[in-house]
Amino acid sequence: MIQALVGFLSGIIASMGLGGGFVLLIWLTLFEDVAQRSAQGINLLFFLPIALVSVIMHLRAGLIDKKLVLSLIPGGIVGAILGTIGSQVVGNDLLRKLYALFLLAFGLRELFRKSPEKQDKNNQTE
Repeated sequence: MIQALVGFLSGIIASMGLGGGFVLLIWLTLFEDVAQRSAQGINLLFFLPIALVSVIMHLRAGLIDKKLVLSLIPGGIVGAILGTIGSQVVGNDLLRKLYALFLLAFGLRELFRKSPEKQDKNNQTE
């Protein structure tokens, strides 16, 4: 039952574009004792159907800049290949620490960053 709830919560957060993988990865590594590398693979497979549904809904709502997406895809593919190779070279303990540092850095950035609305108002007054 708890896994269904974690999946549900991860799906909601992911469909909002807020990083539902965070919830699933934390659950898998801390509470299910899954190795970081395996948890990341499970996370990727888990999000394929969720991403498909989310993309369709976001396209219908006009929330996707198709030109921007197309320009990002080549770099994303190369990054995915290099990231997969890199995760196999790096040990599981170091991978966990790198993931934790990434989350910490991203969280701190978001915590102290001005909201886009405030930035736009500041730019208009200058």
